[in-house]
Amino acid sequence: MSARGWFLFSLMGVVWGIPYLMIKVAVDAVSPPMVVFTRCALGAALLLPFAVRQGGLTRTVRTHWRPMLAFAVLEIMVPWLTLTDAERHLSSSTAGLLIAGTPIVGVALARFFGPVANAAERLNPRRVTGLTLGLAGVTVLTLPHLTGGDARSLGEVLLTVLGYATAPLIAARRLKDVPTLQLIAPCLTLAALAYAPAAAATWPGAVPSAHVLAALAGLGVICTAVAFVAFLELIKEAGPTRATVITYVNPAIAVAAGAVFLDEPLTPGVLAAFALILAGSVLATAAGARRRRTAPVERSAPQDNQANAHVESA
Repeated sequence: MSARGWFLFSLMGVVWGIPYLMIKVAVDAVSPPMVVFTRCALGAALLLPFAVRQGGLTRTVRTHWRPMLAFAVLEIMVPWLTLTDAERHLSSSTAGLLIAGTPIVGVALARFFGPVANAAERLNPRRVTGLTLGLAGVTVLTLPHLTGGDARSLGEVLLTVLGYATAPLIAARRLKDVPTLQLIAPCLTLAALAYAPAAAATWPGAVPSAHVLAALAGLGVICTAVAFVAFLELIKEAGPTRATVITYVNPAIAVAAGAVFLDEPLTPGVLAAFALILAGSVLATAAGARRRRTAPVERSAPQDNQANAHVESA
């Protein structure tokens, strides 16, 4: 993966490593539809003016509205509500552990729904090893912090995983020529409009506390507007399956933040998990080796004495 890809990967590990905590803080005071509406409305308000300024937004929506609608439903409208509602009963670490299964599901879906379009997306032993190590690292990291939850909450997180695994495939295969802002701004706007009635019906009777307002603002600005721009660029740079490997890094970021800002213990188990996650991420996102193959040379005339080399991705 390129230097730009690694930068986007690192950025996404941070900005999508903190939503679980913010959702947990917000959903204790406001309804799940209110959380989703606020997050989408803030993100749309920030990104839509830039998308309009690029020009051609209406034409883009008319041309690609079907895959854009599918992306909005699978990446935003369903997963954000199910995840937010699930965190009313599950701990954030439990949710993070379950969401970490997204790359595995993404690989399975990519293989099931058709041939892999990019050599970097092909499944090979090194990538399988990386995915396995990453999942093992997340398990080691979160297992001591797990709390129980009901079947409904676990099912909601499963729906979230399916959405998160499917949407990047749509973005990579059907929306790769759509500018990032012109994809995400209309999707966030649609989601905000869809959740506006439910948010209005469950509007809190009093102004939430400063902590809740800060969590909602962080979800909208950092974890939505900034994160989606970076994530879609990461998909274009590294491919959909490799991009979802950030879900291995996210729980590690949450624990690191707790150790730095809340003086939570950094145990040997946590350090071991970091090592597994790092190794798994490197292996799972590494590009396949390139192999140079030289075609046979046919000399039919004195002037035709140049060999043509054919380079093929492994």
